[in-house]
Amino acid sequence: MLTPDRLRHACQTVRDDLLAEREASGHWIGELSSSALSTATATSALALVLRHGADEHHAPDRLQPLVTRGLAWLAERQNDDGGWGDTPKSLSNIATTMLVRAAFCLAGAAEAHGAMLDRAQRYIQSRGGIAGLRQRYGKDKTFAVPILTNAALAGLVPWGEVSPLPFELACLPGGLLGAVRLPVVSYAIPALVAIGQARYFHAKPRNPVVRLVRRLAVQPSLKVLQRMQPASGGFLEATPLTSFVAMSLASIGQAVHPVTRRGVDFLVASIRSDGSWPIDTNLATWTTTLAVNALAAGGEDMSRLGCLDWLLSCQHRVVHPMTSAAPGGWGWTDLSGAVPDADDTSGALLALAHLRPCCSAEEAERIDEAATLGLRWLLGLQNRDGGWPTFCRGWGNLPFDRSGADLTAHALRALWAWSGGSGFRVQSSEPGRVGPEWFGAVSCRPGCVAAGLARRFLAALDRAVQRGVRYLAAQQRAYGSWVPLWFGSQHHAQEENPVYGTARVLMAYRDSGLLDTEPARRGLNWLAAHQDPEGGWGGRSIAETARAPAVSSVEETALAVEALLAAGPDPVTEPAARKGVTWLVRAVESGRHREPSPIGLYFARLWYHERLYPLCFTLSALGQAVRQNRLPQS
Repeated sequence: MLTPDRLRHACQTVRDDLLAEREASGHWIGELSSSALSTATATSALALVLRHGADEHHAPDRLQPLVTRGLAWLAERQNDDGGWGDTPKSLSNIATTMLVRAAFCLAGAAEAHGAMLDRAQRYIQSRGGIAGLRQRYGKDKTFAVPILTNAALAGLVPWGEVSPLPFELACLPGGLLGAVRLPVVSYAIPALVAIGQARYFHAKPRNPVVRLVRRLAVQPSLKVLQRMQPASGGFLEATPLTSFVAMSLASIGQAVHPVTRRGVDFLVASIRSDGSWPIDTNLATWTTTLAVNALAAGGEDMSRLGCLDWLLSCQHRVVHPMTSAAPGGWGWTDLSGAVPDADDTSGALLALAHLRPCCSAEEAERIDEAATLGLRWLLGLQNRDGGWPTFCRGWGNLPFDRSGADLTAHALRALWAWSGGSGFRVQSSEPGRVGPEWFGAVSCRPGCVAAGLARRFLAALDRAVQRGVRYLAAQQRAYGSWVPLWFGSQHHAQEENPVYGTARVLMAYRDSGLLDTEPARRGLNWLAAHQDPEGGWGGRSIAETARAPAVSSVEETALAVEALLAAGPDPVTEPAARKGVTWLVRAVESGRHREPSPIGLYFARLWYHERLYPLCFTLSALGQAVRQNRLPQS
């Protein structure tokens, strides 16, 4: 039986493990999984620079060993079906397999690995070839066109299969880009420019007007690209995006262009000792806010963490050159390639709300100033449909630019934390309204950020919350679940992760005191009904689990448990919550809480796992269980 001592000991174990991951400056960096997709694209980029423009800065004796190491890492990680997955724990997919095959061809190693690449080609054909790749991404060309460009550069597909991209549109003012319905998402303008130019030079358009416009736009759009490139050289700190830019420019005689050079410098600096590349340098800001919020959920003394100065320094205070985002948001890392976004800003605001009660008066004043700026930024990002997107308001044309249920739930939690939760509460003059109320007489603690908020701002908060709540209700699926934008499950038929999405939305209902509403009850019942037989949660539906063994993960189980614990002694959800707590304790006792699962999505269906996710999610869930003394019934 699970005893109170076992529960507390498991919680303490995870707490100690998480604190042990902290840096000397008080923040967390974590570690992203190595990626076959990133390693393939980086290897292709370096191979093309070697072919088209290696010089004293990027000498062959400097770059060739990196190419050789990357190919060796890839060759050791082919799956039994002939394909490659994004991470060493991932199932094969057509996109990564096509990129790996292209890398070996561009590096001149195809003949030496003929049998391996033959198996890869058979896998690609079994998944539909080019048509299968396009089907995977639908109307979103953000990843399909770069992959086909890479293949065309390797001579594996004709250039006619590569859709031309209107790179000239990058010269428009940032405020107009969302209105012109680009074929790529908001954060992929660098790819639009570089890959669009590669397609233009390798297969010029027949229309003389289009050809003239694009010829005239080559240099101006390169200047836009140069202006967007961060100091590190890595666009979004992302290996794939930076690699696609570098390989495209190198192929059109721009191997020594400043953008290419700085991009190659980024790739050289970010290779790992085993010859692989991750998808991104790190998610330090995101993992730090996850850790802070998890420790707070477990009752940790926030005054001991020492990460406040670092977290405040991560807030963007100028207009961002890539997305034209206003000052006030946070990105996923403290590095120069980060872009402010809804999820990271919400996480930072929640962390600041937890840190504030333990701060000095001077620190509280700094927190309040940062929080006010962050709240205004978050309010300005809300879409017309009431939901929150990732980076840019109004770019709803493509999947990863649309509003997301998980993003919206996180934003609402941040607004509530600085209003009805830990900031201020306004007595309503209109009984019966849904959610916290912001009309009437403001009552706030001395020094609280609310004391400096104008009535107009309070009204804007109210409208934003009401619209966000309506958006969440509208996004709920027929059986009660919600689907997130930036997380998925490779074991789900549609690669979605309703466990993650539903749990995240229910936490917003929890924080707002709305768990007794009909959408929340349906969501809680859905989670309870989709528990695996052993007590965990994974990505498969009930029907899929019936055909194959359940695949529970620590991350999904912890999220589901935390959401269900909030429901209290409910006859439907209580047994599932208690059984889930037992599953988590056993996972900690066996050391499984240190084994991350690939549930993260980076860009369009690019999988990753992060070392700190299971620690953060498990501590938050077990911390709640300890505080509520939730043990299985005997």
